[in-house]
Amino acid sequence: QVQLVESGGGLVQPGGSLRLSCAASGSMLSINAMDWYRQAPGKQRELVAGSTSGGSTHYTDSVKGRFTISRDNAKKTVYLQMNSLRPEDTAVYYCNANVFAWVRGTLKWTNYWGQGTQDTVSS
Repeated sequence: QVQLVESGGGLVQPGGSLRLSCAASGSMLSINAMDWYRQAPGKQRELVAGSTSGGSTHYTDSVKGRFTISRDNAKKTVYLQMNSLRPEDTAVYYCNANVFAWVRGTLKWTNYWGQGTQDTVSS
């Protein structure tokens, strides 16, 4: 069973920084995309930053220049460095990974979600 475990969230003042980590564990053959999403109260979940196994990255416009996604493929871990945080960045942040693994006897690509970590930006 594949699991994604996130860490690193918390409370920070505007202008501050946080670094999130998401580690994949379990039996798997490959990981392609590893992404970060967020969901603020009363809003839909949105893609914040994404990465591929080949090293490509992309960001939503509101975080460009402030957030950086990176990954360590050997450790099956993706990171999100968040700088110059704003109150509007307050949300639950979720990790998502597209994993090639056995699922009930079938080898296939499946999306997995982490449990979410609360990040609050407030003075």
